Amino acid sequence: MQTIVKDQMLSYLARSRLIMRQQHGFLARHSTCTQLLECTNDLILALNSRNSVDCVYIDFNKAFDSVVHSKLYLKLTSFGFQGKLSHWIAAFIHSRTQSVRVGKYYSDPCDVISGVPQGSVLRPLLFLLFIKDIVTIFSHDITVKLFADNVKICMVLNSG
Repeated sequence: MQTIVKDQMLSYLARSRLIMRQQHGFLARHSTCTQLLECTNDLILALNSRNSVDCVYIDFNKAFDSVVHSKLYLKLTSFGFQGKLSHWIAAFIHSRTQSVRVGKYYSDPCDVISGVPQGSVLRPLLFLLFIKDIVTIFSHDITVKLFADNVKICMVLNSG
């Protein structure tokens, strides 16, 4: 079921042009190689123009576990996911519990209020949708590339 939902979501996102061109990873034809090629091209162009480039690399720690369910659901709704699909996703990410096992003893279950379910086919896609708007907070002269839970931010420093 998850694979069907993922395929439907990707199809909708592609038709609606909701996948950011800066996003690489977990998508067909958008891999580490495509990100590397784009970044290398940008760097060569800058260096050939005798400019410097500053880059900042960010790796979100425990990123997939820090997705706030209510915020993810609001984002999915804003992207146009409605009806049965929206309800299915909400049921999929909400109402989960977890407990801790030490030896043969288990803690009482507690509600999971953040994170996308581990091992699920939808986990990467839901995370990508959660962070997709991060590229919109930067000005046009700053290049942002996303790959999974990593962000690369680069700016060409005009030497002239």
